[in-house]
Amino acid sequence: MRKRMIAGNWKMNKTYGEGIVLAQGLADELSGGTGDVDVVVCPPTVDLKGVSEVIAQASAPFALGAQNVYWEESGAYTGETAPDMLEAVGATHCIIGHSERRGYFGETDEDVNKKTRALMAHGIVPISCCGEPLEVREAGTHVAYVVDQIKRDTEGLEVDDPSAYVIAYEPIWAIGTGKTATADDAQEVCGAIRQTLVEVFGAEAADGIRILYGGSAKPGNVAGFLEKQDVDGALVGGASLAADSFAAMVKAAMA
Repeated sequence: MRKRMIAGNWKMNKTYGEGIVLAQGLADELSGGTGDVDVVVCPPTVDLKGVSEVIAQASAPFALGAQNVYWEESGAYTGETAPDMLEAVGATHCIIGHSERRGYFGETDEDVNKKTRALMAHGIVPISCCGEPLEVREAGTHVAYVVDQIKRDTEGLEVDDPSAYVIAYEPIWAIGTGKTATADDAQEVCGAIRQTLVEVFGAEAADGIRILYGGSAKPGNVAGFLEKQDVDGALVGGASLAADSFAAMVKAAMA
């Protein structure tokens, strides 16, 4: 049985101090625990240390994730962050391949593959994003599009521990647009992702890899997504920026 996961992507929001306040608020909201649900918060890089300290001091029931990483160990890569730097501040998870990274910064499937390998070498769980733009959805080729992404992102990978690799399906047309995929839309693609993982890693590993839905997920709709067989949680954007709304999504996943 796969454990559910609710991960919050703060994107480029919250200063260092604001991040500490939000993390403390979330720790208070979830002081009763999260049951059998894994919870991850992914603040901006400059906030990681502060949030890490809140987690430690409050014994908060959530893990720390980053929003990006570079695949080299060190060197002349101005502005980038190496895996061991994330590890040193307590990050145990890291989002890679988010549609905003792909769209605004030209990140490719080859980059995602390299980042996955680098994170896994340091024991950091990748939350690897995939998803289609509106024109692909309207053309009806969205399943094939996402399956191709998954094949490129996982090329040559070995997954010994299925719980240490997470995929987030995020239809690009439903991110920050007010549009939301239906639960059936999500299951259609997440089911295809699962079948592709069977082809890549084998049935046993594929059955243990969690697939999250991302794309305007919020307290009012998350339960519907979680009812679907191949949706194991959510990658949450805007709704993760308030402790009460994010905690409500965690509690919905616990139900």
